[in-house]
Amino acid sequence: MFSQRLTRPIAIGATVIAIGGGAYGIVSATASTGSGSATTASSTYAVAAQHIPGSGGSNARSGPAAGGSIGTVSSVSTSGFELLTSAGEKVTVKETSSTRYEKGTNSASARAVTKGQTALVLGTTDSATITATQVIVQPTNSGSKTSSEVIPFKQGAPSTSKQVGQIPVSYKQGSGTIVSGTAANKATKAALAAYPGGIVDRVVKLGNGEYEVHNIGVNWPHHIFVNQDFKVVGADD
Repeated sequence: MFSQRLTRPIAIGATVIAIGGGAYGIVSATASTGSGSATTASSTYAVAAQHIPGSGGSNARSGPAAGGSIGTVSSVSTSGFELLTSAGEKVTVKETSSTRYEKGTNSASARAVTKGQTALVLGTTDSATITATQVIVQPTNSGSKTSSEVIPFKQGAPSTSKQVGQIPVSYKQGSGTIVSGTAANKATKAALAAYPGGIVDRVVKLGNGEYEVHNIGVNWPHHIFVNQDFKVVGADD
């Protein structure tokens, strides 16, 4: 998430506008395509903390992108299900005809998703809604409890500012290439295993080949760094 310390005057290359009382920046972001080439597009992100509609979390948006979440299935419907994360986030999961299911390490069907089960969801994240490409029930090696380091979002609470582990020296918020597919899924899985409780709403490949996994719905961490071997190496606000 982009913290309130970024509401000072923005440097050349970004434009600040006011929408609904909040400050927003328009930045240039590079997105990968299925052919492996890169395209440049504009993305909108929230500079100040913003509440996710219908949930208890904060939000920093870049538009729908590859991500995911993990939590306990709280309800099931014909079109999908609801997740409640260990940090108290409510996530709406939409299923499609192409959604793939696993239970543990075995292939499964949609019937494997039942109330009370732990589920890891990967797909396209749009705020607190995920259109699932893959649902893993009772995932192995994935966190189902809030890490002692994860700080849940609380309305009115100040943002937590701290760094853990290794943060790329050249890292700047808003830079990098937004990725999807296998790389995004592996980075999302690694980030959620280390810091469960939030919602991953995008994965960015950095210039040094590592990944920045953007995490919303919690006070901290908002940026989780994953190396080229898909191991978590650091986190910050």
